[in-house]
Amino acid sequence: MSVTPVIVIKFGTGSITTPDGEPEEAVIREIARQVSMLRSRYRIILVSSGAVGAGKRRLQQYKGTLTERKAAAAVGNPLLLQMYARHFEPFGITIAQSLCERHHFAQRRQFLQLKETYETLWENGIIPIANENDVVSNLELKFSDNDELATLMAAGFGATDLLISTSVGGLLDRDGRIIPEVAEVDSTVFGLVSNEKSALGLGGMLSKLTYTRLATRMGIRTVFFDVRTPDGILKALQSETGTVFKSHHNGSLNARRKWLGSGSIIAGRLILDPGALAAVQQRKSLLAVGVRKVKGEFDKGDVIELSDAQSNVIAIARVKHSAEAIRENLRTQNFEIAHADDIVLI
Repeated sequence: MSVTPVIVIKFGTGSITTPDGEPEEAVIREIARQVSMLRSRYRIILVSSGAVGAGKRRLQQYKGTLTERKAAAAVGNPLLLQMYARHFEPFGITIAQSLCERHHFAQRRQFLQLKETYETLWENGIIPIANENDVVSNLELKFSDNDELATLMAAGFGATDLLISTSVGGLLDRDGRIIPEVAEVDSTVFGLVSNEKSALGLGGMLSKLTYTRLATRMGIRTVFFDVRTPDGILKALQSETGTVFKSHHNGSLNARRKWLGSGSIIAGRLILDPGALAAVQQRKSLLAVGVRKVKGEFDKGDVIELSDAQSNVIAIARVKHSAEAIRENLRTQNFEIAHADDIVLI
């Protein structure tokens, strides 16, 4: 029996808002129209930023502090969802709000509960719109941005495609032209971008490339596109706009392994001492002094396994340093290998 494929479509703040940060009705209307045309062929997850922009002008003297961003998101989330609901309604589509937190993905059991909920929504013709639960998330347990959330969704649900809408419509070369296709997200590709982030959103192109590398290595084709392009979503699915990042074929990976971001993307392993194991399990960052052994060769930004001395894998992590650098700093105090945000418990 054939299974309806899953696609994840992520809309960044800059791609769906006006210059002052307000969600743009015309863009949301186009999203609804195009998604309605795809609903019969795909199980669709939308990941939408824009809540802070929708809510910030309701706060007096908004300055953008962390607390104010949380408050703006609390106000903006229902406003943004109301706008989506209003524009999906003419197509007979009900949407559902899905506020996610990092621990929903850090524990396999919790993720499976999320997956079962989405399956029920799809069975009833309902499209989930996911965003981070900013109001209650904290610095140790938050997503780095919605690019990470969208990638974890795509990996966990075994998506065939991850579409990421950006304000520039793709990955630009040094002359400012969109690169139509990227076969491998390597150091040359990373060298094309800076680490700038938008004023209202958290993500930047560097973040998008980091998570795109993870997605493509899990067999998920990824496309950067501009939703403001006429029929942009439909064209992105057909590789007719933006930048297409080719997937690595990993059809043998089961859902759990994709969720873990394993297979070909696991570049090595760190054997941890009991203290480091306990710290990681308490959602703390990993320091070099807690590493007993480095196995394999990997680069900064790669994903590796964390295990005990008996080779029981307890987590995966996106590392901040290469294997060589870690080996050279095993006795260095406060040498952070992976931040808590970049560690997922198994």
